[in-house]
Amino acid sequence: VHVEESGGGVVQAGGSLRLACVVRGLFVSLEVVSWYRQRPGKQRELVASTSGGTMYADSVKGRFTISKDFPKNTVYLQMNDLTPEDTAVYYCGLPFRDGWGQGTQVSVSS
Repeated sequence: VHVEESGGGVVQAGGSLRLACVVRGLFVSLEVVSWYRQRPGKQRELVASTSGGTMYADSVKGRFTISKDFPKNTVYLQMNDLTPEDTAVYYCGLPFRDGWGQGTQVSVSS
């Protein structure tokens, strides 16, 4: 399985970004796909997942939305109302298939 993220960048606090995770080799409609992030100096943490429908870390609930586009075999992470604490490298993964992307940097300035 091949996983590739895109959509990261630099944004001011309060802004929005949409990350995309393109998956090749498996159908996202049949798989659990998750977004993780690793903030500077911290361990990687789960942000959102399509497991059980959808689930979110408490820190992003109400601001982030995970969604699947079946025709494009892509999973998106819409991130709104960003804060500097959201600055991190964001990774897309298929945890039950051991498929991981290289990550995309998100930087939020105050």
